[in-house]
Amino acid sequence: MADSKSVLFKIRRQGSPHTSPHWEEFSLAWHPGMNVISSLMEIARNPVTRDGKPTTPITYDANCLEEVCGSCAMLINGTARMACSALIDKLEQPVRLEPLSKFPIVRDLAVDRSVLFENLKRAKAWVPIDGTYDLGSGPRMTMEEQEAAYPLSRCISCCCCMEVCPQFNEDTGFVGAATISQVRLFNTHPTGSALKRERLAALMGDGGIQECGYAQNCVEICPKDIPLTRSISEVGGAVMKQAIGDLFRK
Repeated sequence: MADSKSVLFKIRRQGSPHTSPHWEEFSLAWHPGMNVISSLMEIARNPVTRDGKPTTPITYDANCLEEVCGSCAMLINGTARMACSALIDKLEQPVRLEPLSKFPIVRDLAVDRSVLFENLKRAKAWVPIDGTYDLGSGPRMTMEEQEAAYPLSRCISCCCCMEVCPQFNEDTGFVGAATISQVRLFNTHPTGSALKRERLAALMGDGGIQECGYAQNCVEICPKDIPLTRSISEVGGAVMKQAIGDLFRK
């Protein structure tokens, strides 16, 4: 670190979706163990820029502060990652903070990631049950099945995989690796498999799995080490198998 007594931040700010972005710099006293989120909290306590100009606190999303909720994803020194686990001591200065670039801006570092949840709804990424009465225990899963499913269940909806995907854009409408991996998770669940055909059918249309260029950026950036490329491969094979089968059923 260039200066062990202070940390310099350059933060991209935007007051609303319709205003132009600008940069502000902040200087904070260094202390052991500080991360990006704790730094933003410190700025909020005294929102004054590096040159002494009063400003407003930085708007950002955060919740759990332990890399579980996925809320605090942003671009940190140009890389999509979680702000709560980004330790200042391991970042180059000045620490440059920007919002994710592929989602509509709300304000400052906060973006609208509802496209992911719309994609999950489209793919019916849930286990279908009738909650009107007690169904008792669900089907048993073997230890091998549980071990295969657990890594897929670690998705925190941070959208980092979508941010770095060259195919995720307005032109393709690609659903992204996170949605595809959740299709794999619920299709392998004993009860969730009841909607398997509907999930695979949802990935056959525009923006479906055929849009994936297999760049593998998603698996490299995932903060939870989810085997996303394997999910894409397996789900892609299942989609193709179902599509061919549907041709012969006509």
